[in-house]
Amino acid sequence: MRMAVDFEECLKDSPRFRAALEEVEGDVAELELKLDKLVKLCIAMIDTGKAFCVANKQFMNGIRDLAQYSSNDAVVETSLTKFSDSLQEMINFHTILFDQTQRSIKAQLQNFVKEDLRKFKDAKKQFEKVSEEKENALVKNAQVQRNKQHEVEEATNILTATRKCFRHIALDYVLQINVLQSKRRSEILKSMLSFMYAHLAFFHQGYDLFSELGPYMKDLGAQLDRLVVDAAKEKREMEQKHSTIQQKAALQDFSSDDSKLEYNVDAANGIVMEGYLFKRASNAFKTWNRKKPDHIRRWFSIQNNQLVYQKKFKDNPTVVVEDLRLCTVKHCEDIERRFCFEVVSPTKSCMLQADSEKLRQAWIKAVQTSIATAYREKGDESEKLDKKSSPSTGSLDSGNESKDKLLKGESALQRVQCIPGNASCCDCGLADPRWASINLGITLCIECSGIHRSLGVHFSKVRSLTLDTWEPELLKLMCELGNDVINRVYEAKVEKMGVKKPQPGQRQEKEAYIKAKYVERKFVDKYAISSSPPEQEKRMVSKSCEEKRLSISKLGPGDPVRAPPQSSEAERQDSSVFLDSKHLNPGLQLYRASYEKNLPKMAEALAHGADVNWANSEENKATPLIQAVLGGSLVTCEFLLQNGANVNQRDVQGRGPLHHATVLGHTGQVCLFLKRGANQHATDEEGKDPLTIAVEAANADIVTLLRLARMNEEMRESEGLYGQPGDETYQDIFRDFSQMASNNPEKLNRFQQDSQKF
Repeated sequence: MRMAVDFEECLKDSPRFRAALEEVEGDVAELELKLDKLVKLCIAMIDTGKAFCVANKQFMNGIRDLAQYSSNDAVVETSLTKFSDSLQEMINFHTILFDQTQRSIKAQLQNFVKEDLRKFKDAKKQFEKVSEEKENALVKNAQVQRNKQHEVEEATNILTATRKCFRHIALDYVLQINVLQSKRRSEILKSMLSFMYAHLAFFHQGYDLFSELGPYMKDLGAQLDRLVVDAAKEKREMEQKHSTIQQKAALQDFSSDDSKLEYNVDAANGIVMEGYLFKRASNAFKTWNRKKPDHIRRWFSIQNNQLVYQKKFKDNPTVVVEDLRLCTVKHCEDIERRFCFEVVSPTKSCMLQADSEKLRQAWIKAVQTSIATAYREKGDESEKLDKKSSPSTGSLDSGNESKDKLLKGESALQRVQCIPGNASCCDCGLADPRWASINLGITLCIECSGIHRSLGVHFSKVRSLTLDTWEPELLKLMCELGNDVINRVYEAKVEKMGVKKPQPGQRQEKEAYIKAKYVERKFVDKYAISSSPPEQEKRMVSKSCEEKRLSISKLGPGDPVRAPPQSSEAERQDSSVFLDSKHLNPGLQLYRASYEKNLPKMAEALAHGADVNWANSEENKATPLIQAVLGGSLVTCEFLLQNGANVNQRDVQGRGPLHHATVLGHTGQVCLFLKRGANQHATDEEGKDPLTIAVEAANADIVTLLRLARMNEEMRESEGLYGQPGDETYQDIFRDFSQMASNNPEKLNRFQQDSQKF
């Protein structure tokens, strides 16, 4: 038994007893403050929790309303209803938790404070009172003189009675203190244990509830993944369709709406042709109702051998001609309005007006063809069956665009998987890979792509062939390389070393193999620097790149850029340098291959450890990226940039890739370098920046790009830290130039062609 104050010390009323009392009283006062604070916090928590439950119920009602609104979508309605019911159960459990918290913390501790601590305070007051009386009796007894016997006896009796009362009250006070100290432990622990059990029940109920809901959520998650993929696919298809229609609309004459010039007598929905037409009133006045054109412009259609129109989509069609076999159609040139034609039946005629001459001709031919088709269908059922097997479609638009549309609609996945070896994963061989490493030029399965991501972007940059947007130059890069080309380099010694490629599903084996293949490059044949046989091979290093560089450096303001003079085969042989392919520096091989636009050799050089920013000290410290500019290949530049080439590294003359591309008039490369953060303010040894060079050369396209880039940079700086990454117009123009540089580069060469005429 542990006592806060000893009873024996109480009888002695020693200083030790008084010190113990002082300590206990201070502790009880602090305990009271702590308990009061805890109760108030509990009350605030309960009130806040109840408000949360009320708000949560309103939110659940909103989810139920959304579920009812989505009644036409079974998946959404079922999921939202199920989730709202489960969350409503959690709200009920939460309400129970707050009720138990109120009983265990608020009520129980509040009762302890009000009852037990009140008793302690009352006992303390009595003790202090009797203690003061005892002190007074002692003082009075000490002050009585011995010769006054009556006063001595009176003081002695008072002191005896006071001591007796003090002992009784003190013992009661000590008892109250010890009981309080013992009870407070049980009360606090009891209330907190009850509170924790309430939480245990709450979370256990929630766990049971969501354990039952777990399988459904897992199935819904898998279904959601498919929906996301389908949505991304649909988005790409819609964007492609939008782009195609936008390009088609750009070629049209906007003075008239000729968006629909086709008719199809064998359309699956039975509608031969449809579109807006103006209709003249059929009353005696024969007016066009100029004040209210919406009263006479209707949506007409030819369907089921009838001519009908409607004002709104939900309106029932109004039949103009019951049977097209009984009517005829003719041009109307004798009235004041243009583009009019008349459909005449035995009982009435209908005057209609198209928006253009092309539309009028289309409608007239559609009506005539429908009349002929109606006669054939009624006269010969066999022809109708033949016609269904080979539908005839008429159009006023010239040209066959089906092939172009097919090519434009070809996805990145289809284009990349057509490359040899790309139909299966480059590392494990799993069929139908949907991911790619853009700096390596290979296709990967989803598991291998995850391992490639873990290597870091300095080894492999992973992109989805179905979910991501692919720029034209990246697609061309992928088509220049491929799994077969890369594996001939990175797996050259796999068979000699007796290493087996991992199979699909072998995660650990894949990780070890991919790390050894691309990071450690264990399987690269270090003694075969080129794809040629190992014997001595004479390689020619043409001087054309040096001649081009010299011709560029001699250009004056306004001088046209001309290609260097072409050397004969004999001259090139005389000026060539022969090297041993086994001892060719990988950096030099990358340097030469960049000018030759040979991506496989560039990939081979990088696999042998070539520095992508290697500078040729014998040729003005030019880099492979500058050589790619001189070679005129946008894809080569893209490949080097994807593999970490420095877009701002300059040669001895202080000219970087952007300078050289500007001098040569390579608009696509200028656009690419600006997008990759090239410093447009850098000046060469003559103090000229790219914009100055472009202005002197009078290259309007590059001047426009550089000025837009500079303006966009100034806009970002003015907007501060939280500014937008760029103006939308600026990004659209750069996107258009990039598309043109990849798909129609001849359009960007007009400057060079025009300048050479002079």
